[in-house]
Amino acid sequence: MIETTLSVQSDSPIGTISPRLYGHFAEHLGRCCYDGLWVGKSNSEIPHYDGFRADVVDALKKLPVPMLRWPGGCYADHYHWRDGIGPQEKRSIRLGMSCGLQVEDENSLGTHEFINLCQMLGAEPYLAGNVGSGSVQELCDWVEYCNSTVQTTLARERAANGSPQPFSVRLWGVGNENWGCGGNYDAETYAKEYRRYATMLRHVDPSAELVACGQEDEWNIQFLETNRRHLDLMDHLSIHRYWIQGGPEIEFSETQYYTLLHEAHATEDFVRRTADFIHQHLGSQRHRIGVALDEWGVWHPEARTWGPDNENHRTPITYEQAGTLRDALAAAIALEGFHRQCHVLTMANLAQIVNVLHAPVMTDGAAMWVTPTYHALQLHTPHIGATALPVEIVHSATLPGQTSAVTATASMQADKLAVTLINRHFDQPASVQLTTPTVTDLENAVLLTAEQSNAVNSSNHPNHVSPAKMAVHADGTGCWRVELPPHAIATIQFR
Repeated sequence: MIETTLSVQSDSPIGTISPRLYGHFAEHLGRCCYDGLWVGKSNSEIPHYDGFRADVVDALKKLPVPMLRWPGGCYADHYHWRDGIGPQEKRSIRLGMSCGLQVEDENSLGTHEFINLCQMLGAEPYLAGNVGSGSVQELCDWVEYCNSTVQTTLARERAANGSPQPFSVRLWGVGNENWGCGGNYDAETYAKEYRRYATMLRHVDPSAELVACGQEDEWNIQFLETNRRHLDLMDHLSIHRYWIQGGPEIEFSETQYYTLLHEAHATEDFVRRTADFIHQHLGSQRHRIGVALDEWGVWHPEARTWGPDNENHRTPITYEQAGTLRDALAAAIALEGFHRQCHVLTMANLAQIVNVLHAPVMTDGAAMWVTPTYHALQLHTPHIGATALPVEIVHSATLPGQTSAVTATASMQADKLAVTLINRHFDQPASVQLTTPTVTDLENAVLLTAEQSNAVNSSNHPNHVSPAKMAVHADGTGCWRVELPPHAIATIQFR
C-alpha cells in the first residue's frame, strides 16, 4: 500500500482552465468524419440528426465538446472549401488525402454541415486552412464566406446555401504541419508565408484569432525570430505531441506501461518550453500569443507504419486502435499538466474524436461505445472554466521516470472545489490523505478503474470500464482519506 499526502493550495491560484483546453479534433481520416460522425441525410439506416449519427452526437453532448477542430490535420492542406458547399448532388468528388491514405471524398460533409454539428454540440468551431495546395485568396474567401456581415457576393452565397447569419468562426489555422505534410517548408519560408496570409486574413476579419504552425524547439525559435516584428499577426502557436514509445496497444509490459505515462507527463514540459520561447521573443510587447496543443494523444504501433514497434501495424492501416484504461490514465496525466499551464496554454485538441487514434467514441456498424478515455474526460468536467489550484505532494512514493505515484489536480468554481486524483502505479493501491482549504461538505466522488490496466470497452462489452461511486472518509477538519486501487482516476467534489 502506497501512503500519500496531498495538499490543495488555495492561496496561489494558477489561472482559469479555459474550455478550449478540452477541445477535440475531427479530421477526414479513416472512419472519423465519414461513418464515425457523418452518415448522410439519406440512404442511412442509422438514426441521425441532419446526417450526423444520433448516438455519437448524444454521447459527445454528454462529454462535453467545448471546441472542435476540422477538417484536418494533413487533410486540411488538400481541402478546398468550395467543394463542400451548395447542393449535395453538385459537390465535387475529390481525392481525399491525409497521412498517406487516399480515399474518394464526396464532400457531403462540408462547412455548413460542420457548423451545424458544432451548434448541436455547443462546440466552438476551429477551421484549419489550406496553405500547402491553396492560396491566400482562397483562405480569405473562406473567412469572408463564414464571417462577413457585409452583403458581399460570398455572404449572399452563404445565405442562399441556407445560412443568412454569419457563422462567426473566430479560430483559423494557417495551414497544418507545414514542416511536413503541409508542404515541407523550412521555418523561415513558412514564417514569411504565414506573414502574408495573416496580413490579408486580418483585413477580411480583424477579430479572427490566427493559429500559426509550429513544431519542435528549433523550428519554433526560427519562426518567431523571422517574424519578430510581426508577432501581432499571431494569436496562437500550434504544436503537436503524440506518445509513441509505449509499445503495443494492449499486450504491453509494465515497463511500457510506465513509458507511456512518462511521455504523457513530459507533454507539460513541451508546452512550458514553447511558452518560454514565445515570451523571450515577445519581450515587453503586450500582445499575447498562446500555445495551441491542437493535436495530442497516444498513437499505438498497430495504427502506424513509422516509429518504434511499427512492425506490429495492421494492414491495411485504418488509424484505429484499441483504447485501454492505460490510455485514459495518460490523458488524465496530460490534463494535469494543461491545468498547471493554463496561463500559457490557450487550447488543446485530443486527436481524434471518433474511431481514429486516441478516440473517446467508437462505432462499428450500428454499434456505438465509449472508451475509458471518454470517462476520464467526463471526470474532469467540474474543472472546465474553473480556477486551477496547485496541489502540493507532501509525501508519496516515486515511480520509474521519477514522478510521484499519486498526483492530483484541483480547481475552484464559485463555492465548489473539485480534485482529480491519479494513482499511476501499475499494481499497488494507494491510501491518500488529502488536505483541502476550508471545505465542509463532501458532494460527490467517482472512481474509474479496472482489474487490469489494459482493460478495454467493446461493442460486446461497452461498460467493461466505467465509472462508479467511491467512498471518501473525513479525517479531521479539512482532511480526507481516500483509498485508490492501482491504475485509477478519481474525481471528488466538495461544497
